[in-house]
Amino acid sequence: MNINRGLPLVAPRVTPVLDPAFRPAVLACHFFRDTVRASGHALPVTLALEQADGSVFHFRTELASAGHALAAANFSHVERLAKFLLWQRGGWRFWLAADSGQPSAVSSLAAQLQAHFRDTATGKFDSNLIGERVYDRPIEVVACDAASLPPERANVQSLGRNLEGCRIGFDLGGSDRKVAAVQDGKVVFSEETVWDPYFHPEPQYHFDGIMDSIRKAAAHLPRVDAIGASAAGVYVNNRVKVASLFRGVAPDLFNARVKDIFLEVQRAWHGVPLEVANDGEVTALAGSMSLGVNGVLGIAMGTSQAVGYVTPGGNITSWLSELAFAPVDYNPAAACDEWSGDYGVGAQYFSQQAVGRLLPVSGIEADAKLPLPEKLKLVQSLMKSGDYRARKIYETLGTYLGYALAHYADFYEFNHLLILGRVTSGDGGDAIIARAKEVLQVEFPTLAARLQFHVPDEQDKRHGQAVAAASLPKLR
Repeated sequence: MNINRGLPLVAPRVTPVLDPAFRPAVLACHFFRDTVRASGHALPVTLALEQADGSVFHFRTELASAGHALAAANFSHVERLAKFLLWQRGGWRFWLAADSGQPSAVSSLAAQLQAHFRDTATGKFDSNLIGERVYDRPIEVVACDAASLPPERANVQSLGRNLEGCRIGFDLGGSDRKVAAVQDGKVVFSEETVWDPYFHPEPQYHFDGIMDSIRKAAAHLPRVDAIGASAAGVYVNNRVKVASLFRGVAPDLFNARVKDIFLEVQRAWHGVPLEVANDGEVTALAGSMSLGVNGVLGIAMGTSQAVGYVTPGGNITSWLSELAFAPVDYNPAAACDEWSGDYGVGAQYFSQQAVGRLLPVSGIEADAKLPLPEKLKLVQSLMKSGDYRARKIYETLGTYLGYALAHYADFYEFNHLLILGRVTSGDGGDAIIARAKEVLQVEFPTLAARLQFHVPDEQDKRHGQAVAAASLPKLR
């Protein structure tokens, strides 16, 4: 497949050994942009995304003018771009404005995009999960002229790097929860506890587990000044909007108990300052603090893909960075995500799911019913013994990563990449990074020259996340 709804798809110069049909998002975007610019009749447009707090983010692109051969690709280009921005930044209202001329083209495109979010299965998924569940309203698309476009603005809250006093930090994972007691920046206690939160239907189980970990940490401190938390999901003002940890809780119980579960924890601890942040953001913050650098993008390849970002100024943001749902492969026949139903998104390329998907085509025989963590262990053991079939899987993942990083660089400003997660453990992780670097050197040499890869050691992973979480709240 070399075309997607009129949009030409460019074959990569470094082909994933197990996925020759891979068509990187970055190459399609750059080809479209460069071609319409070269025509001399590009239509500059701004796609703005508005959040509930009034923050507005602008993204500039170009469309093909009416009559251009690529005009039929305008919608495909904008829809995939909107999809990425929605899961990267978060928001509920898109504004689409042309700098000048062809207002009808922008109006028509906005109407198509609105119909996509209203009528298609993948669009409705995005509108429900991001629009309604996170921002309490369905996604809206507005066409306007440049003069009516809301100005770019962001309500930035600085979180993290606060280490004074007696603090507790905890990280809630799908298989264990970690907690640390931190006194003036020094870890005085840490513990991991196995639990099984994903499909537990009773929120009291989650509450009791959190409280148990905090109590154990508090026993090693003279007092508790602040509590910070790291967990997968979307949190707004410490309220749970969407979180896989509570996927087993019925909707009525979720609304009644889970949404404010961290506020309940705060009340139980006498109202001390408490902050909750997405685990990807806290991972990036932990890496930034440990390395002493800013402009960090963190990518964790585990059960799914988790991403976090620390700005060049050293802050974490209100952005969602849920790139597990963001497209990196524009081939419409690419693997589909089982939850959203969309094709070519990160969860199928940077996770245990990706390993499981590539296992059959690698030539490795395994029981199809084997759980994904066990499939990963099999591949890791084969890689350790030098099996070339396992190496093909990791090299394919590395090729995906190299092209995805170039795509991410169009949306994030970063010079440091933090790589972690079970998929990247051992020799396989080295193969992933080596192939990603090869892709960057071949296709994107400027990015390759400035990007530094970092892999945290076990000590950093164990303590760093909890310390970074503990540093989130400011003392009153």
